[in-house]
Amino acid sequence: MITKDKVIEVLGNLQDPFLHKSLVELNAIEDISIKEEKNHVSVKVAIAKTGTPEQMQLQTMIVDGLKSAGATTVGIRFSELPEETLAQFGVATENTTNLLNNNKTTFIAIASGKGGVGKSTVSVNLAIALARLGKKVGLIDADIYGFSVPDMMGITKRPVIRGERIIPVERKGVSVISMGFFVEDNSPVIWRGPMLGKMLNNFFTEVEWGELDYLLLDLPPGTGDVALDVHSMLPSCKEIIVTTPHPTAAFVAARAGAMAIKTDHQVIGVIENMSYFESKVTGEKEYVFGKGGGEKLSEELQAPLLGQLPLQQPDWDDEDFAPSVYQDDHRLGKIYLDIAQKVVELA
Repeated sequence: MITKDKVIEVLGNLQDPFLHKSLVELNAIEDISIKEEKNHVSVKVAIAKTGTPEQMQLQTMIVDGLKSAGATTVGIRFSELPEETLAQFGVATENTTNLLNNNKTTFIAIASGKGGVGKSTVSVNLAIALARLGKKVGLIDADIYGFSVPDMMGITKRPVIRGERIIPVERKGVSVISMGFFVEDNSPVIWRGPMLGKMLNNFFTEVEWGELDYLLLDLPPGTGDVALDVHSMLPSCKEIIVTTPHPTAAFVAARAGAMAIKTDHQVIGVIENMSYFESKVTGEKEYVFGKGGGEKLSEELQAPLLGQLPLQQPDWDDEDFAPSVYQDDHRLGKIYLDIAQKVVELA
């Protein structure tokens, strides 16, 4: 059975990831609770900065350490160290250099009303198409519960941390940051809304993006916490709404568009994905998901229909594997390039 003394011993061996001082030295262990019948340990730990990738790494170390010491399950709450403690170690409490203060970058959020319409595929390929036009492009996988961008782009590296700045991973000419980089073994994210908002804010303020022409955000589907955070953080953000031709998908997507309009975000266009399937044998088009959803949504939002994407797999290259990326000479790659040209003109 694990004891409080053992918990303190385990945590005492760990350091605050920013101050590089032990948790005991910082008096950062604020609470320890043990449920003996379940062998469950709950701890509350204060650190210099919450909602960061470093917090995720520390969280993993705490869980692994306590389980190795005998705990069956572990619960962790994080808080921030008091300002006087931070000042004692010479840490500034505000970060004055961040992308949110940069008026040279155009922010474009890719949104949808529901999941399964290919929003992330659109985000990835539109970002790459903009890069092929010679633009400096960043991509935030802001779908924090359903992150998929690293796998779609065939990214196997992780960001490195230089000082207190995160260096994004570059792939296909696009700088990428994703929650997927900071989660081990495809673990589920169980944070609540406020913590997710802090993580998203750190994607803007803690990442060394450099000079960007465009920063694309792959939003979660719907109008939940993360989408609300984006709307409040980025008052001048443009939006593209993704739908399928199905009337229900277009109906639900209209909510995401309405939310953008109500928060003074400009909807610059609609993209209809999975528009049809064309047989290689007969050349006949089959409208698997119906017709008209994109046009209807475009009319409702008074925004142009930027493109209609048929159902077709990318050509896979085993030597440079990126399973959801269309090559520039692929039929869909050319459509994405045309959409990118329109986005440059509209944004």
